[in-house]
Amino acid sequence: MSQLITADLVDVDLFADTKEAAARSLAERMAAAGRVTDLEAFLADVAAREAQMPTGLDGGIGIPHCRSAHVTEPTLAFGRSADGIDFGAPDGPADLIFLIAAPAGADDDHLTILSALARRLADSTFTEALRAERDPARAAALIRGETPPEAGADAEEPGEQPDTAPAGPGPAPFRIVAVTSCPTGIAHTYMAAEALQRAGEEEGVDLRVETQGSAGFRRIDPAVVAAADAVILAHDVEVREKARFAGKPVVDVGVKAAINRPAALIAEAREKAAQAGAGATAEAAPKAPDTAGRAPMDEGAEGDGFGTRLRTWLMTGVSYMVPFVAAGGLLIALAFALGGYKIGDAPSVAEHFAWGEAASWAALMFQTGQAAFGFLVPVLAGFVAYGMADRPGLVPGFVGGAIAVTIDAGFLGGLVAGLLAGAVVAAIQRLTIPPVLRGIMPVVVIPLVSSAVVGFLMFVVVGGPIASFQKAMTDWLGGLSGTNAVLLGVLLGLMMCFDLGGPVNKVAYAFAVGGLATPTDGSLKVMAAVMAAGMVPPLGMALATTVRARLFGKAERENGKAAWVLGASFISEGAIPFAAADPLRVIPSAMAGGAVTGALSMAFGATLRAPHGGLFVVPLIGNALLYVVAIAAGTVVTAALVVLLKSRRTVEPAPAASDTPAGEPVSA
Repeated sequence: MSQLITADLVDVDLFADTKEAAARSLAERMAAAGRVTDLEAFLADVAAREAQMPTGLDGGIGIPHCRSAHVTEPTLAFGRSADGIDFGAPDGPADLIFLIAAPAGADDDHLTILSALARRLADSTFTEALRAERDPARAAALIRGETPPEAGADAEEPGEQPDTAPAGPGPAPFRIVAVTSCPTGIAHTYMAAEALQRAGEEEGVDLRVETQGSAGFRRIDPAVVAAADAVILAHDVEVREKARFAGKPVVDVGVKAAINRPAALIAEAREKAAQAGAGATAEAAPKAPDTAGRAPMDEGAEGDGFGTRLRTWLMTGVSYMVPFVAAGGLLIALAFALGGYKIGDAPSVAEHFAWGEAASWAALMFQTGQAAFGFLVPVLAGFVAYGMADRPGLVPGFVGGAIAVTIDAGFLGGLVAGLLAGAVVAAIQRLTIPPVLRGIMPVVVIPLVSSAVVGFLMFVVVGGPIASFQKAMTDWLGGLSGTNAVLLGVLLGLMMCFDLGGPVNKVAYAFAVGGLATPTDGSLKVMAAVMAAGMVPPLGMALATTVRARLFGKAERENGKAAWVLGASFISEGAIPFAAADPLRVIPSAMAGGAVTGALSMAFGATLRAPHGGLFVVPLIGNALLYVVAIAAGTVVTAALVVLLKSRRTVEPAPAASDTPAGEPVSA
């Protein structure tokens, strides 16, 4: 392994007026050393990272950094500017510039070195020594840690937490667990961790930090989390497995806040814990089982059962799939509206496209929409696996999803492929790996082995039965008529209105959009019923607040005005404010209206090729007039039931609507 930094990568007299010029000067040294293969492309990657968030830090430090396919090995270049360069730090220009370059598939050993350097930058002794050093070779050695400024100044390995508990008798220290993460997971992540740990030592706080960076992350012991009095989340990307901290007082900030004002964050955590009585909560919290070394799929909030975690994994896949559904479905629906239902027979627009012909534009939208729909099952499978096993699950998940499409296993096959991929990756991650192989595990071994296993299972073992079941379900949907169709419409309507955008709602919606991948008359009816029912709760509440305003508080009446638009746009969540305030009356009313609408939509034979859009895609709906009638009927039922239930409350006469306090119902 080459040295991370050598004398030829150090410039103790860096002449540059801007951060772009500084990055170019240091990148040229990397290119000259053969560590950057394409200078301009690499600088573009550096600029893209800089655009996400300034990389200047307090104390005169600039750390431009990125992961790039144009870097051959993890590399660090250092420059010292006499005049200072503006990297966006709150306290002014930076005179110590570190350009950190990591290849797209950097191994954990190299990334550990990078992260360790980032943590040491919080040590003033280290930075002062760099400012005084004139010899490039000695400066490079200092950065490598071969000549530390003082004994004991070496950085800790990421994920290792000092034992900060005081010795001897005395009161137990205040306990904080923290998570730090930044977009690239190279520098800010570890500098924030170091700053928090140092501040914790100064404040006499037992503070443990979990760094979710590019070198991976070692989960804090669940027992430590359970005993913590407060949590600090310093992050610019989503914190992984955040549910572990449920019920704790949380300080949630950007990663640079932890670098710039760690003591203030600790003080804020103390204050929140005092307000919430966190000490008692921590004592009462049950100790979670030790999950050190387990795969991500084994983690979750305390007490989460397999069913809860399974729902989370499936919803992860669905949430990533929905944008593809919306884009592809609306494009296809617009193509049919513009070019008719025979537009699917048009030749490829790559071979024939006439700018002045509407049919060519319709064909373009149809074929683009079809391309988007081609990703539905692979994206679903890939991100179900991602929810179970994090990034290592993506490759086998996508491969399994693509196989599901190939063997006509459809939407259900994608779900199974994603679950299999996540389970296989998790099993591999449980194995004890020799140190020599750890570097290639995430980029070679795990993708290779997991994809091969998932491919075998999908092609040879489970794919055939799933494809047969999928075909049987498709045939059943295609043959729906009469009572069966109406009953299915009732069930879908109830599901869409039960939790207003929650898991049950999403299951019904996912069932509908899965049928759009292989559209039949039955699947198009299902999609129409699902969207119609999903529009009813907000529309029903909007109507109720209009016809009987005195039954609602001022805030609810204002929400009712917005609910007209939200309902018309198929945003079921528009009814959540009403359901949260009065669930026992609002939710049953919404479900009744949704069931009526779902049943009528199926009975009327309404069809829909667009997976979203609400009333704005009515021109694209089969039997559009009766479809609107079904929605109106459900809206009236919901509004009437809400008004009836609220009116039956036996209380003192309500005051005038104008006198009602905001956010309170006129009657209890």
